[in-house]
Amino acid sequence: MSEPLPDEPVRIADHDLNDLVSTVNRLVTETQRQSETIARLSSEHDGEGAEESTSLADPSAEGTPTEPEGPSSIFILALAGTAYEEELKALGTWVERLLLPVYGREITTGRPWCFEWREHPEAIARLHGLWLAWQQFTDTEAGLAGPATWHRDYLDPTWLQLRAPDGPFGACTTSPARRSHRLLAAPDAEVG
Repeated sequence: MSEPLPDEPVRIADHDLNDLVSTVNRLVTETQRQSETIARLSSEHDGEGAEESTSLADPSAEGTPTEPEGPSSIFILALAGTAYEEELKALGTWVERLLLPVYGREITTGRPWCFEWREHPEAIARLHGLWLAWQQFTDTEAGLAGPATWHRDYLDPTWLQLRAPDGPFGACTTSPARRSHRLLAAPDAEVG
């Protein structure tokens, strides 16, 4: 016999909840893609797919979607609008509640940091990639060596790039007593 469910709600820490939301969104998107692929392959296999596969190849065909539903990538730079803002907010929670308190270390000229990191596109991209890897390698399916792999393969190289004197924060805060923020100019693309 199963035990009755407790009357009290389950409590989940905020940082765990953000990770859970991101993981569920990723799984829903992947499930939708797989369902569409299975449906397409099934109809082609049954011999009914000749007309459907033609209409799928022709985006002007009536009633066919021109783009798959949901984002084409879970990477933050591929998102836009509300999806981008929600992902950036969840990333900010992880950075400020877990990453910086545990791994932040002292700010120096050799290890600059920017308190306005959300305004540095390179920092957003690198931190988001680091967060995605953290979600994967701290999951129980990653096994016992998952966290060590995350430290070695993701945290250490990312942190070295972000906090390098010539990294994206090179012109920002180099002393905790003197907060500063400045975006470095990107090279102009040559049109030729």
